[in-house]
Amino acid sequence: MAKQKMDQEKEPTRGPVVGEFEQPPTVDPEVEERADALPEQEAFWRPPVRFGSVPVEKEPLGWDRRKGFRKLFPQVMLPFQVVERVSFGHPALEPNRLFWGDNLHVMRQLPSESIDLIYIDPPFFSGRNYNVIFGDQNELRSFSDIWQGGMPGYLIWLNARLYEMKRLLKKTGSIFIHCDWHASHYIKVEMDKIFGVECFMNEIVWAYRKFGRSGRYFPRSHDVLLFYTRSERNTFRPLFVPPSESTLKRWGTKKRGGKDPNVRYATDEESPGAIMPDHWEIGLIIGANPEKIGYPTQKPEALLERVITSASNEGDVVADFFNGGGTTAAVAQRMNRRWVASDQSRVAVAITADRLTRQVEEQTGNLFSVPDFVVEHWGVYEARRLAEMPPDQFRAFVLKCFGATIETQQPGIHGMKGAVPVLVGDANPRKAVTAQEVQDFANAIRKSLRYKQDNLRDGILLAWAFRPDAFEAAERLRKLEQTDLNFIRLEQVRIDSPRFREHVAALSTEHADYENFLTFVQPPRVEAGHRRIAPRTYLFDVSETVVLNSGAKVINVQWDFDFGDRFSSTPGFSFVRGGKSEPQLTAQYEFPRSGKTRIACKVQDDVGGEGLWSEEIEVS
Repeated sequence: MAKQKMDQEKEPTRGPVVGEFEQPPTVDPEVEERADALPEQEAFWRPPVRFGSVPVEKEPLGWDRRKGFRKLFPQVMLPFQVVERVSFGHPALEPNRLFWGDNLHVMRQLPSESIDLIYIDPPFFSGRNYNVIFGDQNELRSFSDIWQGGMPGYLIWLNARLYEMKRLLKKTGSIFIHCDWHASHYIKVEMDKIFGVECFMNEIVWAYRKFGRSGRYFPRSHDVLLFYTRSERNTFRPLFVPPSESTLKRWGTKKRGGKDPNVRYATDEESPGAIMPDHWEIGLIIGANPEKIGYPTQKPEALLERVITSASNEGDVVADFFNGGGTTAAVAQRMNRRWVASDQSRVAVAITADRLTRQVEEQTGNLFSVPDFVVEHWGVYEARRLAEMPPDQFRAFVLKCFGATIETQQPGIHGMKGAVPVLVGDANPRKAVTAQEVQDFANAIRKSLRYKQDNLRDGILLAWAFRPDAFEAAERLRKLEQTDLNFIRLEQVRIDSPRFREHVAALSTEHADYENFLTFVQPPRVEAGHRRIAPRTYLFDVSETVVLNSGAKVINVQWDFDFGDRFSSTPGFSFVRGGKSEPQLTAQYEFPRSGKTRIACKVQDDVGGEGLWSEEIEVS
């Protein structure tokens, strides 16, 4: 491939502002990929054209020379919905961002070269049951896609995401990919193709004590971190092993920062000691470890601390697009970095938000000014919050979801779907479209320039609901086609209907199932009861909670027994599993003191709905 000059690259144009954030750049899904999207292959990858009778591919698995990974995973441009802003008292600072949604499409809507360091811990190629942690329907569906096609299918799925991560990294940026023995060697081959072998820095071995034995092989007690850079100008700071006793006697014992007792951060006055090698011994999170959240693949903060310290500076942006329980964001926040995090599980996002809030309240907020963070949804949207939007923002949001553009020049018409005018109904689901609104829209179409020039006769109404007289009015307009040239054909489309999301579903290929993108959810109606069972000890129960989303069930419950300005669950009550890994719907808690206390409970269902309940009780 011919490599293009960097000064020929252009940033994508940005769309109009919707809510707090700009709309993502408009990207043509059919546009050809940049010629320099992959490194010059011959510069480092010199396989024979054929190996025996087998052809040898030089590009990453899944790559198309004209459309890149968009051939297998088409572009889906949907808006972000801000559902929550957690404030820490510094509104002037740009907030950190926590996304719920498919990370490929989230990343595609983030600006190029905006991130300094990426750490990811993607699903290991070790079986779908091992990787399903939270049990959301979105999580289950995504993992079922990963395993289609065996190892090649897994690598294609991962390559599409690694390619976007390369685009997001600054020229001085780095990426660490966490994997294990199942696929680390396969992933390295693909990373060499995507980033270039000259950008490979280390294969870091994370060693941990693991009990058990086999009669056939040695215990598998390490994971691998593949460390690549975006260019030869990467940020890097070496770490040092603890100095010997003689060194300590000569140079002193000063050291600073961090939870990791095995890392020494030398000052200018000290001997730095020996540089840390690529073999890291850090214990697993087991037993009564205070970091423990409750799911089996949680990584220790000490591991992330080494990654973030070595490859970023204070104020840099750190990202994790397989966020899980939020360890990367938590460590980045504690170390005064900015962060971006994403996960396909609504429960994972809820647990992360909770963890970050509690960390600021208990630790970080006393050290420096911590920016707020926002929780944003992509593809699955909270209908209740949409109803609270100002009319212009709601219309822009719905038009974006429908694949239409905003129209500002023709009165009475909100948007255009191709050449067809579109009108958006009220944000309030209780305000159905009326016959008068149908008639007014038809008149606006008749007055439009397209109607006069191109004999335009069609229009589309988008709304949560339509009154019976609205359907009757549209039918009368359509019947005029037989007798009167003033006829107008109006299609009435419910926002929560399959017809509304047809343009997204049409992008599905054999490698990408988009049928479930673009859905709207309702929060559970949380019904909580409580009773005193001992002095200052109460039993709480949310088993009567009503789930409003069809086919959904409660998947997680969080409790905050000292609820104030922000929800932050009491330690041990964020991700509690009962029998057969089902969520625990009851909670027993002993309050530290008597008196009035406000408590709160968050409940998530397995399609993405989240409800909040709170009440003040008298503890006795």
